[in-house]
Amino acid sequence: MAQRHARAYHALAPQCTIVAAMDIVRERAEAFCREFGIAHAFTNVDALLAATDCNAVAIASPDATHAPLALQCLRAGRHVLCEKPLALSHGEALRMVEAARTSGKVNLVNFTYRNLPALQAIAALVNAGEIGEVRHVEASYLQCWLSSKIWGDWRASPLWLWRLSRAHGSNGVLGDIGVHVIDLATFPVGPISEVFCRLTCFDKAPGNRIGEYHLDANDSAVMTVTFANGALGTLHVTRWASGHADRLFLKIAGTRGAVELDTERATDRFRLCAGEDLDRAQWRDVSAAPVPTNFERFVRSIISGRPEQPDFARGAEVQQVIDACLASHEGNAPVGIPALAGKRLA
Repeated sequence: MAQRHARAYHALAPQCTIVAAMDIVRERAEAFCREFGIAHAFTNVDALLAATDCNAVAIASPDATHAPLALQCLRAGRHVLCEKPLALSHGEALRMVEAARTSGKVNLVNFTYRNLPALQAIAALVNAGEIGEVRHVEASYLQCWLSSKIWGDWRASPLWLWRLSRAHGSNGVLGDIGVHVIDLATFPVGPISEVFCRLTCFDKAPGNRIGEYHLDANDSAVMTVTFANGALGTLHVTRWASGHADRLFLKIAGTRGAVELDTERATDRFRLCAGEDLDRAQWRDVSAAPVPTNFERFVRSIISGRPEQPDFARGAEVQQVIDACLASHEGNAPVGIPALAGKRLA
């Protein structure tokens, strides 16, 4: 993800310049800086903030470090773009929201699928009432890196192993890509008011341990949800979806039509069944106009002083649903989310 960030900011020059990078392993920091032509490498954030005049920081580190790093950078007067999930708990996320509010600095969470033209077009269409009142929602995020070597052998790399270990700050597939599905569904439809969630961690190694990594974080999740508008939905995520490298799917059905997004088909168009097509149950492709990326929104907000989405408050809203999912699984019962009921998520 740090590489993706670096390429994105280089593409935005001269509006912004990457002046430094930090990794706790000096060799990695220096190699990263050589690869991307960055002048200064650091091994701790204190040194980076003290030695540079940067006015913004992008956090692309493991989940457990998001909150402490973001709070430190905000206190130091820097704008912050943080990778998802924003935090490991809703309470932690709320502290980040308050710190951002107090600082007055730009704050965004990198829900990368906001970059999809099709999703932005679907959200506008649904909010305009083009498919009527929403009744049913299907959403999924399917990956196969546990059942294949699509991105290399996960058993041999800390890059993947930490994502499977709660002791290393992972909330499993729910926290890693479940956040995307929750954002994907609620961005067009509105907030979730109740969730019933089941999580599973399958055996992956003898004793479910590889070196220092105890492989105990969930790797499949299924959520049955009720939206605040009364619609029902099923959201599911897994790392065992053989044949799907990285597929995001969304279908929203309403009283006057339906829309469908499948990233394996396209990200700049979606399918629509509405109008004259509704009574024939026929679908047509609809093209979507390009939209700015989160990286562009971040830089634009710093320059203009106008807030952009998705911000830390949005990240906290999604994290509240994640917390409810964990509680639901633990108690084997639905969990209500009253704070979000009736509130449209941006």
